[in-house]
Amino acid sequence: MREAGISLAGTLIVVFARFITAVRGRWDGVAPTGEQRVYFANHASHGDFVLIWTVLPRRMRFATRPVAGSDYWLKSSLRRFIGRDVFNAVLIDRDRESRTSDPVVQMTEALDAGSSLIVFPEGTRNTTDARLLPFKSGLFHLAQARPNVALVPVWIDNLNRVMPKGEFVPVPLICTVTFGAALSIASTETKQDFLARAEAALLALSPKASAP
Repeated sequence: MREAGISLAGTLIVVFARFITAVRGRWDGVAPTGEQRVYFANHASHGDFVLIWTVLPRRMRFATRPVAGSDYWLKSSLRRFIGRDVFNAVLIDRDRESRTSDPVVQMTEALDAGSSLIVFPEGTRNTTDARLLPFKSGLFHLAQARPNVALVPVWIDNLNRVMPKGEFVPVPLICTVTFGAALSIASTETKQDFLARAEAALLALSPKASAP
């Protein structure tokens, strides 16, 4: 009974996300296959991973776990149900002082269990005018730990305008989720070089990158 309720909640969230955003997935340089992947995306809203999850084919959706902050998703019983139960998120403590588990270990354990992941290398929502915040080192350490897992950049467009910070009522707008060509870490690549390359791959998917 509980599993049926969780499945129904997931379906309703997907339907609602499609209704509000008319979200479209664009596979640019990579195909929607069952290959294990780490999807790394820009982060402007708490709904970002919902849109990525929504546009994944159903067979991939339930094998893909978002990585999210436990401070937000465990804050109330509703958020806990959505984040932990419906999306099976890998919940990490973003506070270095209080955390008892290494986030990279948590992510590698999820990969070793067969899941794909959705991660946000900026570490927090970008509420600035910059297209991206500087990437944290987590993506680099994850790539080093599991170099055979494909890293797929994902650009989410418009969601920050659908759900502005502090607002509870969505504004209907068309959103797009663009998946780019996969990349992997080179054995001798430095953290600085790798993160710069990952940032460039993500920015290249931004609509502004192709604007005249």
